[in-house]
Amino acid sequence: MRPLKLAPLLIILLFLLMPPARAADDPWAQAQSRELWQRNEWHKLVHYKPGRWAGSWRSQADDPRFFLAADGATNPRAELQATLEAFTAPASQGDQHAQCRFVARLAWLRRELTLGELPQPDCAEYREFRSLVQATQAVLVFPSYYLNSPSSMFGHTLLRLDSGAADGGAEYLSFSANFGALVDPGDNSLFYAFRGLTGGYRGQFEVDQYYKKIREYNHGENRDIWEYPLNLSAEETGRLVEHLWELRKINFAYYFFDENCSYRILELLEVARPGLDLTSGFPLTAIPIDTVRAVQDAGLVRDKHFRPAQGTVLKQRLDDMPPELYPLVIQVSADPERLDSPELRALDPVLRARLIEAAYKYLRYKQTGEERDAEIAQRSFRLLQAMQAHAPELAQTQSPADPPASPDMSHGSRRLSAGAWREERQDYLTLGLRMSLHSLPENRAGFPAGAQINIGNLELRVEDDGEVDINRLDLVDILSLSPRDRFFKPLSWAVNTGIERQWAGGREHRVAQVNGGVGATRTLWADNRVYGLVTGRLEHNYGFEDPLQPAIGARGGLLLGGGTLTAVWEAGVDQFANGQARTRVDLQQNLRLSRNQALHLQLLWRDQRPDDTLAVGLRYQYYY
Repeated sequence: MRPLKLAPLLIILLFLLMPPARAADDPWAQAQSRELWQRNEWHKLVHYKPGRWAGSWRSQADDPRFFLAADGATNPRAELQATLEAFTAPASQGDQHAQCRFVARLAWLRRELTLGELPQPDCAEYREFRSLVQATQAVLVFPSYYLNSPSSMFGHTLLRLDSGAADGGAEYLSFSANFGALVDPGDNSLFYAFRGLTGGYRGQFEVDQYYKKIREYNHGENRDIWEYPLNLSAEETGRLVEHLWELRKINFAYYFFDENCSYRILELLEVARPGLDLTSGFPLTAIPIDTVRAVQDAGLVRDKHFRPAQGTVLKQRLDDMPPELYPLVIQVSADPERLDSPELRALDPVLRARLIEAAYKYLRYKQTGEERDAEIAQRSFRLLQAMQAHAPELAQTQSPADPPASPDMSHGSRRLSAGAWREERQDYLTLGLRMSLHSLPENRAGFPAGAQINIGNLELRVEDDGEVDINRLDLVDILSLSPRDRFFKPLSWAVNTGIERQWAGGREHRVAQVNGGVGATRTLWADNRVYGLVTGRLEHNYGFEDPLQPAIGARGGLLLGGGTLTAVWEAGVDQFANGQARTRVDLQQNLRLSRNQALHLQLLWRDQRPDDTLAVGLRYQYYY
């Protein structure tokens, strides 16, 4: 009988005592040991936010295609487990494989876990996408306020994705990442506003060439664009692009004030740079310019660039020449044969070159939004040739005018106010909260001149006896006073709806009203303006025998100042269908104390026969 050898027995015994190798290397076991589903990076990748109950979660992605677990929208743990399992599916699934669909999740899990050898599907669609979007840098883009569209009256934000230094026009080759509502083309502005406020639209990300956005905003809508290059590294920008791929055609709920374009851009930046917390500062509203400031405060912005709109450039060119030459600019744009006229040839060569350039830009500006016209195209080509012939003189023209104050330098979007008033020998206090954004008399730095956008403006009245009541509530208060001249011919317009106090029958009543108007504005000197509008009004006033009354009227005034002291002086009349007439004179002066503080003096005289009242108030206003 041969003696047993001890070494093989020891090897067998050690093998039996060792835990299974697969258990040690299993990705899900690793994830469980580290409770990886509770990590902030995972929550950002799947867009989880805390639910209504403590410890609960819910993804803001509103699309079952974004989840791999049946309850993945509310269960981060189950979604993580389903994701790891889906990564091991047969490679034959091709572009539908989880590794191809969720490349950012895969990249993050590879950094956190030992995944071992996984199937290698052919992700042809993703490879094509990355061959086009080879971004190494990102730029936050803010197209300025556009009052003619409810979706853009507060501005907009998107990202530009650059593959390298975007100098000398190279940014035209870049791509942009934009989140927007999927709007039915047949929806009018009122219907859009209602559905946008109530979440009636789906929103999706879109990745497209950046030059299309320049054409849309700079040219089509005549909006200045501000660009804020970010200090994201190439690796961080790569993570952002990977996550954009995951979000293609994925539906999110779209809300006009909070879960909007700007909010989603902040989420992308949080994925790009783990540890950033940008979205928690916007629980109620995400006004685009506020999100720009949040990105600045997080230390992401390294510079800013101004891209003037087509109309802004034209105004700059016109400012470079005497006003008496303006008729000749229009004549040359309409008939390039006048290039050879003695009147034009008699001009100084540099001034002649400026006039030709202004005529060309005016012709292009007038064609904005119009179908191509062969005759106008020929005129444009003739003027372009003349500009090229005067290239040496154009090189001697003045450098472009300094850009206006950037939107991020404006006062805060929300406003708190406290005021003391005297009216008809009665004293009272007012306390106000405005959710957004800007009134005409306020500090205009960073805002378009002549633009007023007040949403959710509530003012409470505190009487001597301590009684508190509503003094005013503006749900929507928009006023656009763009000046008309021989080159630019916009209409001025206004719309307002809410609750206010009006005198009738010898006492003051709270009335609900909606009013609007249309008219024109002219520049007086500098940027001071005079305006007038024809108005219509519908008011519900229990001081009338028949409470619901329509009215027609007019309003007009002066917009003065622009520095530390600004003023709006306005007078208006309304003639109601029941024969009642109302006249008012409203004088408002605003003294800027600092960027976010102001004193506001108002004198309001109202005459609704036989009532005649005068109110004087001084308010302290704080913006944040």
